[in-house]
Amino acid sequence: MSTLQNVIDPLEFRQALGNLPTGVVIMTAQGDDGPVGMSCNSFTSVSLEPPLIGIFPAKTSSTWPAIRKAGRFCINVAALHHDELTRNFSRKGVDRFAGVEWTERSSGPGLADAVAWIDCEIYSETDAGDHTFVLGRVTDFGVQEGVDPLVFHRGSYGSVGPHPGVVA
Repeated sequence: MSTLQNVIDPLEFRQALGNLPTGVVIMTAQGDDGPVGMSCNSFTSVSLEPPLIGIFPAKTSSTWPAIRKAGRFCINVAALHHDELTRNFSRKGVDRFAGVEWTERSSGPGLADAVAWIDCEIYSETDAGDHTFVLGRVTDFGVQEGVDPLVFHRGSYGSVGPHPGVVA
């Protein structure tokens, strides 16, 4: 029995997936030469028991190897005003921490004014096409109340709010 597969155009697929709003995080760690970090919107909660999160660094990432070597990392949930900061943490060849206010957490730098901080240890890694699926075991977390999260949708940054008439 033969199956016919459609050829999926990667750019069209990316555009279709862009219709799903995603949160934006900055993953940080303490590298051999100081703090390292990268922006990511491929992040998800996975399990409450045990507490696990998932993140998907690209195999082409030059930052992920330093975070992997550290063995632990901090997920900083970006706040609405972090749009330029998240852009900076996705640039190559710049000091991503220049002028950035942060405090040391057990797993890496906690960025000032983040919506939340999630400290993790690497639990497992799985090949996932052009990315690596990394499960992080949550070891600690913190939340800052009253701060709106940054959302990425259709190639632009924005925020979310309650829909009128909808009760959570």
